[in-house]
Amino acid sequence: MSKIRQYFSTFEITRGLLVSLFFSTFIYLDYWGLSSSFINTILGLTALYLLLQEDKKVWFFSGAFIGLFWFWWIILSFKHYEMLWAIPIGLFFISLVYGLIFWLISYIAEKISLFVVDGTSKGSTRGAPQPTSLILKSLGLLGLSYMHPMGFDWLKPELIFIESYLGIEKWQFAIVLLGITLSIWKKNFLFLFIIIFAYQAKQSRVNIDPIQSEIKIIAMHTTVKDKWNKALHPKQFEKIFKHIDKAIDENKTLIILPESVFPIFLNRSQELIDKLQKKSKYISIILGGLYWDGETPRNSTYIFTNNEITVANKVLLVPFGESNPLPDFLSDWVNKVFYDDSVDYKASPNVIDYEIDGETYRNAICFEATSEKLYAKDKNENYPKNMIVLSNNGWFVPSIEPTLQKLLLQYYSQKYGTIIYHAANMSKSYVITNGKVEKSDLIKNSGA
Repeated sequence: MSKIRQYFSTFEITRGLLVSLFFSTFIYLDYWGLSSSFINTILGLTALYLLLQEDKKVWFFSGAFIGLFWFWWIILSFKHYEMLWAIPIGLFFISLVYGLIFWLISYIAEKISLFVVDGTSKGSTRGAPQPTSLILKSLGLLGLSYMHPMGFDWLKPELIFIESYLGIEKWQFAIVLLGITLSIWKKNFLFLFIIIFAYQAKQSRVNIDPIQSEIKIIAMHTTVKDKWNKALHPKQFEKIFKHIDKAIDENKTLIILPESVFPIFLNRSQELIDKLQKKSKYISIILGGLYWDGETPRNSTYIFTNNEITVANKVLLVPFGESNPLPDFLSDWVNKVFYDDSVDYKASPNVIDYEIDGETYRNAICFEATSEKLYAKDKNENYPKNMIVLSNNGWFVPSIEPTLQKLLLQYYSQKYGTIIYHAANMSKSYVITNGKVEKSDLIKNSGA
């Protein structure tokens, strides 16, 4: 036991758990419909204030628990592959990766701080935090959103303020960290008033404009098991066409359906293509389906408008879910052992924009909509004004995954001014404007 205590103690685990709870509560409050700007602001500031004072051991446990509280839902996908035995391994791996990331930030900060103070990297890091250590830890938190383990980039510390009185821009997060750093260093809470300069005025809800009122967004409710059951496809496809016909009757100009709503290689089904083309004479249709080019599968968006077809393939694939990020020799082994020797999906090299009725939309499918790359400037050097996102959240429900996805979409909408139209399966669909989820009757939740 004495050997174990030299590496960590119950006290350090408890402090790490407390920090992670403050760091994660905003997600669960939103999940339960209890989100509060005041509470989220206080919890976020408290989490940062406590964390910056701690040493590398507490940083490790803070990161480990934050990884679990934010991303435990990843392991739910194992049940669809009948790999329940892998769940504890997955949880351990998630906590270890994020624990090590946080530990590394603190370790580097403390080592450099000791060298600056006494000219050596040896010595104790206990006691009052040194200003050099505080500054470097703050910089580590500021740059944490640029660390993407296995290509997964959902951990953004500034996201804790998305539903708060503070902004989520990097300069605003830097002001927050500056105020807290000075407060700890000078042992004076008055420095916290600097945080006022990171205040973000609440955006008023925007009225649905005429273009949006002509759009119908469908939310489906088809489980993963049913979606890939070929015997159920006729009934599912019939339901899709009923939604399209109803939207036509309502004089809508565009209908948006979720990712892989046709869980088949749609380009190889001429009967469905012909039927959708006929419908597109009366309404533009955007929906998800698979695409097969004869060599590799793709996850795609199909756009039917004015009797024409456009296929927009996914740009950023889900790590392990669609493409294996490991080196080839390991990737082939993992695919053979865990995924029945399946072939990885293939990504499109370029972000794709398409035009419908004079409006330009950025194409995004699920995971990629929560990544910075999809918000790159277009050929006119403008950030995307509109984005249509198709998702299938059936792999991770019931969990907080749809909530965290929504918060990230709010983050990017607020950051880049993008209006996001999101059609999802197994979770709610919505429109986000100025970082806020709009309430509108253009969204139809389906029991299909």
